[in-house]
Amino acid sequence: MNRAFNFSAGPAVLPTEVLQATSQAVLDYNGLGMSIMEMSHRSKEYEAVIKEAQADALKIMNLSPEEYYVLFLGGGASLQFYMLPFNFLKNKANYINTGVWATKAIKEAEKVGTVKVIASSKDTNFNYIPKDYQIDTDADYLHITTNNTIYGTEWKTDPENVPIPLVADMSSDMFAIRRDFSKYDLIYAGAQKNIGPAGVTMVVIKKSFIEKRRQLDNYPSMLDYKLHMENDSMFNTPPCLPIYVVGQTFKWILKNGLEQIEANNIKKAGILYDFMDASNGYYKPTVKAKEDRSLMNVCFNLETPELEAKFIADAKATHNMTNLKGHRSVGGVRASIYNACPIEWVETLIKFMEDFQKKN
Repeated sequence: MNRAFNFSAGPAVLPTEVLQATSQAVLDYNGLGMSIMEMSHRSKEYEAVIKEAQADALKIMNLSPEEYYVLFLGGGASLQFYMLPFNFLKNKANYINTGVWATKAIKEAEKVGTVKVIASSKDTNFNYIPKDYQIDTDADYLHITTNNTIYGTEWKTDPENVPIPLVADMSSDMFAIRRDFSKYDLIYAGAQKNIGPAGVTMVVIKKSFIEKRRQLDNYPSMLDYKLHMENDSMFNTPPCLPIYVVGQTFKWILKNGLEQIEANNIKKAGILYDFMDASNGYYKPTVKAKEDRSLMNVCFNLETPELEAKFIADAKATHNMTNLKGHRSVGGVRASIYNACPIEWVETLIKFMEDFQKKN
């Protein structure tokens, strides 16, 4: 199969072997004579699929199933923007604003209760990760967004000495780098960046945290984390096929090892940023502070929007490099190089960028 160089920010590139396993399962799952999409979610065969995916997620994160629970839900991270505060915002919540998705999370939380933004990088168009902030010890939780897909920043290290429950939206860099996941009380991640296709969201909850949720009276049942936990992610019919693909991706991550995946991501992003830094300003990374540059979403500009448009068109025409256009809200160019993006793709992109600079 002649694959395109897919630099999409999401839905994004998946490992080839995961696609191959899925293509077979779509036709005939394990010789059962039916597709994974046709199986009852109540069957013992599908129960094994979801249970294995849950167990593998905790294995990757080095978390105990005695302390943490994995949910697979619908609605994307956008539903979690509201579902999280709906369950846990009693007094007030602390948020750190690092971009568009953090801003959306804040707006949804404000519909539930009091939100205090304790730090923000909005002052410079979200091109850095705030380092100086004071956490309110009486807040119900602190929320961060670990990777900024639109502006290209990333929390490379976990916040230290957080005196309240720590919550994170890890949608776009889940399992891209090693983290101390035990520092977090709740993590949510839309799958369509690094761990699977669109249609399912993973939520990892510390069991002791769920007991702190607020009293929910006359509430929509679908918004209750505890109800979903008690029903093993099957309060309603789950997104069966996406969960299967996520489970296969977890197998791929376990086989390669999170340490090696992190090393690959550091190398891919490093050679691309280094090339641009050495281009005498021809290619301009939007994030100047190297420690804050995203390993997943490399955002940059050329001299003019017209030159950027030519760059994107030429990349598609000459090398079938797709989805290099920056987010519609900021423009520019963006190369999303998630876990499954081979280093050869990045090397080919750099070679194209070198030739384009010479010709233009």
